[in-house]
Amino acid sequence: MKRFLLRTAAALLAAVLLYPGSVRAISAEKAILVDACTGRVLYERKADERSLIASTTKIMTALIVCEQCNVLDRMRIPKEAVGVEGSSMYLQEGEVLTLQELLYGMMLHSGNDAATALAIYCGGTVEGFAELMNDKARKLGMKDSHFVNPHGLDNPEHYSTARDLATLAEYAMDNPIFAKTVSTKTVTVGNRRLQNHNKLLWRVEGADGIKTGYTKSAGRILVSSAVRQGRRLIAVTINDGDDWIDHGRLYDDGFSQYAVVKIVSAGDRMGSLAVFGGEQEQVSVVATEDFYYAMAADEETEIVLSQKEFVYAPVVAGGEAGFAYICINGKDVGKVAVVYDETIEQQQPQKKHFWERWFGGDKT
Repeated sequence: MKRFLLRTAAALLAAVLLYPGSVRAISAEKAILVDACTGRVLYERKADERSLIASTTKIMTALIVCEQCNVLDRMRIPKEAVGVEGSSMYLQEGEVLTLQELLYGMMLHSGNDAATALAIYCGGTVEGFAELMNDKARKLGMKDSHFVNPHGLDNPEHYSTARDLATLAEYAMDNPIFAKTVSTKTVTVGNRRLQNHNKLLWRVEGADGIKTGYTKSAGRILVSSAVRQGRRLIAVTINDGDDWIDHGRLYDDGFSQYAVVKIVSAGDRMGSLAVFGGEQEQVSVVATEDFYYAMAADEETEIVLSQKEFVYAPVVAGGEAGFAYICINGKDVGKVAVVYDETIEQQQPQKKHFWERWFGGDKT
């Protein structure tokens, strides 16, 4: 495998790295900070340990409703959704509301009754809706998550991790209805004036979601999102008594210490390979796509080709040549497909002279 050192614009960035242990101290038992543009984890602590997740469950509930239902549909509130334990928007049996109004009641005011109503409308029953939740979790690769209800009231079979919640949040924020709902600060639903429980919307630059959560057993949980200069970061903290402050610190460090850099552009030469039996001895390989990644100032990028150090002729321009793996400080962080940059024909054997063919040597 061939290696090529690639200098990038990262050298122009701020000089401080953001690794676990170098961030300003945060109080969370478990946490993660992810650059949503590139998927790079900028900070993590026990991010794969399963935990109760309280009302951050409602991120999944809202996402499924936004994807599978028309939020302008109206529903009559069933008795099963009235008087549900915990936080509530105080629904009344027989009351008629749109699904969007119920989404506001669930995501801003954390109404467990609204979550139950939406689950029944979308899944037929709470149990049926839980199946939809688990199916979605599997499709998103949330391998350490399991749901049994739409609101997050404590249950030993209902859990997730900081990493899985970040995966869910990143995906959900690409849904415009979901994103609009969780970024809303205040809204009026009938005679109810609902204010978003997420204080980051007022306190942190660029904050645009997502959901708070709390039970005595789970502690304080916060899943949030912030966008600055077109770049989104996702933060998750679990069992964190200072979550408002901690999320602000994570965002300030994440945005200031890392920047998204275009490491590879489509058409860039990624290296060359020796050609065995060809009319030329080497062939260049070029990238087929752009590759961006969040980088700090003193990080170096290395390109490693998946091909062996030589190929056999003939080689056809545009033919698949494997992959170029992008490594940062020795760690593989992604790959781009590469193709041959030119056609190299197979070398033809040199024709012998008439006298060599018949007599094994030149005429004397």
